[in-house]
Amino acid sequence: MSDEDPNVSTGRKITLSENTLFGMGNPLLDISAVVDKDFLDKYGLKPNDQILAEDKHKALFKEIVKRNKVEYHAGGSTQNSVKIAQWMIQKPHKVATFFGCIGADHFGEILKKKADEANVDAYYYEQNEEPTGTCAACITGDNRSLVANLAAANCYKKEKHLDLDSNWELVKKAKVYYIAGFFLTVSPESILKVAKHASDNNKIFCMNLSAPFISQFFKEPLMKVMPYVDILFGNETEAATFAKELGFETDDIAEIAKKTQNLPKENTKRQRVVVFTQGKDDTVATVGERVTMFPVLDIDQDIIVDTNGAGDAFVGGFLSALVQEESLEECIRAGHYAANVIIRRVGCTFPEKPDFH
Repeated sequence: MSDEDPNVSTGRKITLSENTLFGMGNPLLDISAVVDKDFLDKYGLKPNDQILAEDKHKALFKEIVKRNKVEYHAGGSTQNSVKIAQWMIQKPHKVATFFGCIGADHFGEILKKKADEANVDAYYYEQNEEPTGTCAACITGDNRSLVANLAAANCYKKEKHLDLDSNWELVKKAKVYYIAGFFLTVSPESILKVAKHASDNNKIFCMNLSAPFISQFFKEPLMKVMPYVDILFGNETEAATFAKELGFETDDIAEIAKKTQNLPKENTKRQRVVVFTQGKDDTVATVGERVTMFPVLDIDQDIIVDTNGAGDAFVGGFLSALVQEESLEECIRAGHYAANVIIRRVGCTFPEKPDFH
C-alpha cells in the first residue's frame, strides 16, 4: 500500500496529498529550563507571558544555557502547529509545508534536522546576517515565561523567498493556510500575499492572535489581514486584549467571539469562524450564528508537565482535521486531544504516534 492510498483504517474521507497545509512563521530553537522567581525578577519577566527580547534580555540567553537541565526543541509557534498537524496525520509525509528564515549556523542545522524528523516539508530562507532565532522558555511551576530573540527569523524577505516561482508554486498547492500573529512583526506583506491568494481562490486562511502585544502594538497590520481571515484562533487573554484594542466594550468571551466573527470579510462565501481556548475551561467557538462551548478533556493537574505548547498543539490538532474536511466539532476535538498530549511533556514534543479516534 503506497503512501498515496487512502488509509482505509483511519476512516479518512479524503486522500491527502503533499503540501496541502501551508504554514509560514518564525522558526526558533526553544531553550527551556526551570528557573526561580529571582531569575524572573532579575530580567523583569512575568511568570506567564510572551515577549520579544530587548537589550536587557541579552544576558538572559547566556545565563539560561549555563543552568542545569536545559532542553533544546525546534520551536516557533507556526512551526510547532504544522509539525503537530503532520504528526496527527502521520501519512502521507510532507502534507505540511513550512516557510521561515534561519541563519547558516549550528542552530539552523538543528532546526532543519528536526523538521525533517517531523516529516514536515520545510523550505527555509537561509541568510548570513543574523544567527538562527531562539526562544527562552523560563519555567516556574505550571507557568512559563517566553522570551523570543527573533534574530534570523526577523530577516524573512518576501521578494527573496516567497516570490520565487518554485516557492510560490508550493503556496498554490495548499488548500489550508496557517500563520501565527507573531509573523506580523516580521513580514506583513508576505502574510497579505498568502491571505489574498487564499481568499481569491476560496481556500481557507487561518490566523492566531498569538499574544497580547500583537493586538496592542501591531494592530494596524493585524487589521489589514483580518478581512481575509476565515478562522481566527486565540486564548482568553489575547481575546480580551483584542476586544479592548477594538473598543468592543465587553469582557464576555462569547460576545467577543461574536463581534470578531462579524468584522468585515472579503470572501463572503465563507463565514468567519472564531475559536478561543481558555486553558482548562471550555473552548469557545462560533458555530454559524451561535457561540458554542466545547469542554476540554479532563486531566489531573499533577500530570501537567508544561503548558508551553498547548495553544500551538490545539491549532495543530485542529488543522489536521481541517485538511481532512472534518466538521468544526471534530476539528476542535482533535485540537483538544493534541493539547492534552502535549501538556504531559516538556516543550512542544509528542510520542511516536497519536492515539486519536
